[in-house]
Amino acid sequence: MMGSASAHYQYVKVYSETDQTGDLKAINVPVLMMHGSDDQIVPNANSAEKAVKLLKNGTLKVYDGLSYGFFATHSDMVTTDLLAFVNA
Repeated sequence: MMGSASAHYQYVKVYSETDQTGDLKAINVPVLMMHGSDDQIVPNANSAEKAVKLLKNGTLKVYDGLSYGFFATHSDMVTTDLLAFVNA
């Protein structure tokens, strides 16, 4: 929120044009992907649902009704789920 409009634009441009398929397929450790179901910036169906299928050992946790940035607004829930994943 504090970056310039140009910086935000460049970030979105580079991120959306970078193919991360090979990187995701190369990850061999368990991965927990967390995503809000109401993310309007990076829709779940266009990102996390596809990315988790490329991981050898990926788990997708979708937070119903939450949007982009829920890590900051719901940190207690995220922390609980992260600790459960690490301890499993």
